[in-house]
Amino acid sequence: MRWHGPALDSDQRDLMAVLDDFATGREAALADDPDVVARLVRGLVALGVWTLGTPEEHGGGGADRATTALVLERLGRRWPALGWACAQAHAAVGVLAPDERCAGLTGRVHAGTAAVAVVDAGSAHVRLAWSGDTLTGTVDRVDAAAEAPYLLVLAGEDHAYLADPSACTARPVRRTGLGGALTRSLEVEASGAALLELTGVDAAAARVRLRLGAAAVAAGLAAVAAATATAYAAERRQFGAALTALPTVRQSLLDQTTRGAVALAAALAVADDPVRSLAAARAACDGAIDVAAAALQAHGGYGYLAEYPAERYLRDAVSLRAAADVQGAAVAAARTLVGLGPAPSPRKDGR
Repeated sequence: MRWHGPALDSDQRDLMAVLDDFATGREAALADDPDVVARLVRGLVALGVWTLGTPEEHGGGGADRATTALVLERLGRRWPALGWACAQAHAAVGVLAPDERCAGLTGRVHAGTAAVAVVDAGSAHVRLAWSGDTLTGTVDRVDAAAEAPYLLVLAGEDHAYLADPSACTARPVRRTGLGGALTRSLEVEASGAALLELTGVDAAAARVRLRLGAAAVAAGLAAVAAATATAYAAERRQFGAALTALPTVRQSLLDQTTRGAVALAAALAVADDPVRSLAAARAACDGAIDVAAAALQAHGGYGYLAEYPAERYLRDAVSLRAAADVQGAAVAAARTLVGLGPAPSPRKDGR
């Protein structure tokens, strides 16, 4: 498939080729099979891309933003659930690695043997409060590509809480798409050794990283949906010619492709800014849904059949937007825009 993003250097082109080669012949339509998901994650770890964009001093690959976004974009084309889990792994390492108490878990995240679901305490689907020294409540959904992930709660500007899987009762959640995400709701009752309070962390950077990660994954989803529609239209014949002979079809395919290109450019260009990163995530996730819907229409009635990937792309795009909690991120970004900062969240000391 053609690359419609910025010019790549030779290392990035080689990385793209490696990722595309890895995807060839492997499962495209993931189900929530933990063994299959874990096998793919181990493969990505072996390639050195699972935490490629985390700092070298934290055990990562030290790749720049553009190279990291390239990885997430390619995962978005093939396995958007793994792309979103990968984005969360990057955000989690940035919060956990500076704390020596988390060294073991950080190493396991790098190795792909532990997953961390990263959520914002201010999100509507996160309802947590303190009962004495116990953090209790529920998280409506996490999408960490693991049955029992750690839970990392970003609280305010400089706090986070890490709950052990043993303190979280996980239950499967039905969703529209995003196969392989192993979506769960969590009932949390964490205290003592099962709960770590992390202070002095850069929660704002973690939020930005999540939003830009969602944007890159969504851009990949839009790109593959548009490319699949273009290939189908070129092969499908109607009235004695390919569908691409029709000007309206060509214009629709161009619109789909350009929206994916714009989303990718936004994910690559945004600096560490909460409002601009939210703009990139929202535009990319909304755009992925629109592009996937148009790609499905380009297939006609065949687009609704599971034998064709078009219907899966649309379902994945809808679920990715929900998993990335774009609406919740918009509420937080609006507060930042007017100088209020993140919504207040409960502190263990009651402040």
